[in-house]
Amino acid sequence: MRIATYNVEWFSNLFARDGQLLEDGEWSGRQDVTRGDQLASLGIVFTALDADAVMVIEAPDDNRHRDTVRSLENFAKHYGLRARKALLGFRNDTQQEIALLYNPDLLEAVHDPIGRETGKKGNPYAPRFDGVFRWDIDVDAAPELIGFSKPPLEVALTVKATGRVLRMIGVHVKSKAPHGARGREEVMRVAIQNRRKQMAQCIWLRQRIEGHLEAGESLIVLGDFNDGPGLDEYEKLFGRSGVEVVVGENGAVKLHDPHARMAFNRRVGGMPVTARFYIAKEKRYLEALLDYVMLSPDLCALDPNWRIWHPFNDPVCYRTPELREALLTGSDHFPVSVDLDL
Repeated sequence: MRIATYNVEWFSNLFARDGQLLEDGEWSGRQDVTRGDQLASLGIVFTALDADAVMVIEAPDDNRHRDTVRSLENFAKHYGLRARKALLGFRNDTQQEIALLYNPDLLEAVHDPIGRETGKKGNPYAPRFDGVFRWDIDVDAAPELIGFSKPPLEVALTVKATGRVLRMIGVHVKSKAPHGARGREEVMRVAIQNRRKQMAQCIWLRQRIEGHLEAGESLIVLGDFNDGPGLDEYEKLFGRSGVEVVVGENGAVKLHDPHARMAFNRRVGGMPVTARFYIAKEKRYLEALLDYVMLSPDLCALDPNWRIWHPFNDPVCYRTPELREALLTGSDHFPVSVDLDL
């Protein structure tokens, strides 16, 4: 069985209000890419990926004018995907939902949020992801109130053939850019404050992970963390990245992703990457490891096989021109998958 995560840039722009695909020559939101070209490319990528479950990051928007589930299911039907049923958790206001596309022939999936609901005062231990986390992020003895702009999607996933139940958490954590800040000092102050909030979100997520691991549950945590060891200078302030917190530190039971492990151990030299951005000012591309599929120890015992679908670094993707170009056109991120015998 193949489980994957894929961040699709500007996915929402590719659908009309009724969820129909906009296969036309209008611009998609991606630089110099039309909606028709991006949709065709995504059709190629999703078809090649051929996953049984895909955690879609930056899924189409869900509000009174649009419907995430309808849009994704129309997309899956149009391209004949096995993962053709969609699941949405808590909607958000960012036009970037977190949703699961899965194969209903093999899997049952329900949104199953864990944790207590909170009021405005929040809770310091693993509240529900649409609530408020009370945590002292700047060590001033006055806890801040932290929320997710994109609440993680918690899924109870059942394998129909065996009845095996897995927990799955889809994640998109992001440190906001210091918009509106003026001057170098204010930009740095706001950037550090936002980075602290992201670290608190990772601590919140790790609390939930520990609850599942202590209960002996099979767990998959996957998505876009916009963070990782050595990614930026602010990591020095905290001594570690948010990804290291989520995976587990010191003597804690750890999740495993081989690409994360490589990054932890290799501060110099080549590292795996999952995203590619064009830096216009410098006229070059920046690549980074942002996307992960993390497994609990019991799932690691099943001899899983991870893969980053990078158009240049994966030999099959590179030797398949249609797929290579589709990966470059479809999004600024590339899928990450893991094959498991469930």
